[in-house]
This record gives sequence, structure tokens and C-alpha cells, in this order.
Amino acid sequence: MFLEDCLILENKHIAGQNYLMRLKAEKSIPVSKAGQFFMIQCKNKLHILRRPISLHYVDKNKMELEFYYEVKGGGTKEFAEMKAGESINIQGPLGHGFSTDMTGKKLLVVGGGMGMAPMKLLVEVLKKNNEVTFIAGGRNADAVEILSNFNFDGADLHITTDDGSAGTKGTVIVKMEELMNSKKFDMVFTCGPHKMMEAVAKTSSKYNTECEISLEERMACGVKACVGCSIKTKEGMKKVCHDGPVFKSETIVDLEPAERTETCCGN
Repeated sequence: MFLEDCLILENKHIAGQNYLMRLKAEKSIPVSKAGQFFMIQCKNKLHILRRPISLHYVDKNKMELEFYYEVKGGGTKEFAEMKAGESINIQGPLGHGFSTDMTGKKLLVVGGGMGMAPMKLLVEVLKKNNEVTFIAGGRNADAVEILSNFNFDGADLHITTDDGSAGTKGTVIVKMEELMNSKKFDMVFTCGPHKMMEAVAKTSSKYNTECEISLEERMACGVKACVGCSIKTKEGMKKVCHDGPVFKSETIVDLEPAERTETCCGN
């Protein structure tokens, strides 16, 4: 884990309340992995706590980090107003990411809404040595606009939206059932709304396929100092910020945190 001041290279509006921030970094680049997150500092002193934001992408050649975030409160509103050329302080990478050390596997990645944030790096890493299928879902075309920032060369992409404004009208679960009924996958990775992840985990279990889920919980400290992100697992209480945010789906008893704080990844 590192603390560093980073130069903002780009901070652009994607769609709706969603933004993409690209930073020039150094210390954290070599150790950043898909599924990890960073605690990003607000400059407004009224926002005392850092905001946890999922790592969207890391470019080790250009020494750049990308963060895809949604404006939901004062902290992320401040991020959205920042300009290229300004400096921002980040802490990370934090947490345990997705399993990516595999070769020759058939892998299914399922992202929903803002749960697509960690999927760009994940897909990029997995497709180097595996056959990757990616299902992306959202309420409408705005919710999946971030996909234009992905590189899907060598991957099989399926898009679903609730209103049919992009891709196929329907849910990621309907598409997942369709694909898993016709093809055997070795592993499933997912991030998105809790109800969606619960359905993805259930469907994976139905087809006897291992599944990893990324829990984007409310966090205050990000370094296991509090209990704001504790969840119940078969191995006892775990802290999403330290033991996760990625977990094996079969180990989770309750996706909801045991206690809530007033700070979350969208504030």
C-alpha cells in the first residue's frame, strides 16, 4: 500500500452521473491488481474520510491508473469538478483482488451497472491466456457507455439493458443462463448490484461452476480499522476492505454489511 500525490491527466464525463479519471502514478503501478481499490482524498476538509474507488485499469507502460466512479455525494461531486493538471492524493492498492493466475480456461465475467468498474482490467488480464466471455448489463445505454473505454479484442462481448436501448433487452442472468446452458465455463467473476450478484452466484452453483464476487461496500477507513464493512461468511465475520473486496461466492452467508457507516464508495 502506498500514499502518493498523482497528476490528473483526464477527468471526463461518460454518461449520466458517471465519470472516468485518469492519473499519472508511480509507486502503486507495479503492485495494482484487478479487483483492488484505492482510498482517494478529498481536498475539502469537511470531507474528512477518503473515498474508496475501484481500480478500473492500470497501464504499466504509461504508468497510469484509471478510476470509473459515480457522483453520489459531496466527495465524488468534488472529484467530478477536478481538472486535468491538478493533483490528487491516493492510498492503495488495497484489498484482495480477483484470481487471475490461470491459463487455458473458459471464463465468464458478469458486470452490472457500476459493477463494471473493476472489469476493464480483469478482462484485459484474463484474456491474455484464457477464453473470456463478458456479459455487461445496465438499466439503459448510458449505464453501459463505459464499455467504449474497454478493449474487447480476443473476448466475446454480450450487452443487455433493461429497456433495450443498447444490446439485448433483458437481464444479465437471462443471458448467463443461455450461455451456461450451451457451454461449460471453468469459472465466473462478477461485480454489480447485490441482487444481481446473488443471482449470478446461484446460477453458477446450478452449473457447478466456481464463482468470485466483488463486494462494493460502504467503507470508512479502508484498512480494517473499523467494522463499517463487516460481512458474515462461513468462516466468521470478514471485513470487505481487507479480506475482500473479492470473495468466493460459496463462502458468503450475507452480502449486506453487519454495520453501516455514512460513507460509501459513491459519496
